[in-house]
Amino acid sequence: MKLVSWNVNGLRACVKKGFLEYFHDIDADIFCIQETKLQEGQIDVDLPGYLQYWNYAEKKGYSGTAVFTKYGPLTVSYGFSPEESEREGRIITLEYENFYLVNVYTPNSQRDLARLEFRLEWEDKLKKYLLALNEKKPVVYCGDLNVAHQEIDLKNAKSNIGNSGFTYEEREKMTNLLASGFIDTFRYLHPDAVDHYTWWSYMNKVRERNIGWRIDYFIVSESIKEKIVNADIHSHVLGSDHCPILLEIDL
Repeated sequence: MKLVSWNVNGLRACVKKGFLEYFHDIDADIFCIQETKLQEGQIDVDLPGYLQYWNYAEKKGYSGTAVFTKYGPLTVSYGFSPEESEREGRIITLEYENFYLVNVYTPNSQRDLARLEFRLEWEDKLKKYLLALNEKKPVVYCGDLNVAHQEIDLKNAKSNIGNSGFTYEEREKMTNLLASGFIDTFRYLHPDAVDHYTWWSYMNKVRERNIGWRIDYFIVSESIKEKIVNADIHSHVLGSDHCPILLEIDL
């Protein structure tokens, strides 16, 4: 099974920059996107053979997630639970016979860390949610998780310590999640790979010089780590300040 995740940073803009060409070329079984930045009815993407599931933020032009899949899920849910309103459109969960797929756009703690407390509370809720799913069947958790976990995961680690996306608190939440029974698929296959990033600032020449961060992930239950076939980063694909990531897994 081939899965792709991509923070498109505005789907309407990304469609104008080659999204559909990449989408059709990669021919994924399940394609997850984050930061759609639109409301229902603002775009009509023709994706023959795919079911489409959207989670829109209440705030216009903000956040949002979607999943395009060739295979009909048993159930689809939005947010952490039906009882709890998730107003920013950040989570979609598809249940299949053998696994759960959880597509997430993690809140950014913001440049001045104004949202760090909210972010840390989110991480605790998400971990509890993933562990509950994992008790039932294996989980494939993906998306823009807005954290570079280790120093190897960003170009200028020393100068970014304590900055949004590389605070000790955010990194520790990732460490704790992985320690609770999950695998970072890219690091599992490529433990020492350097200069592999998924996000670059729009500042002048930053992407050309590969001054980036790896903040987009496919994370899976440890129980299915032996089923991982490939985990890749398609840094050559433009259209967003993030690039797509790929997971091939025998599910």
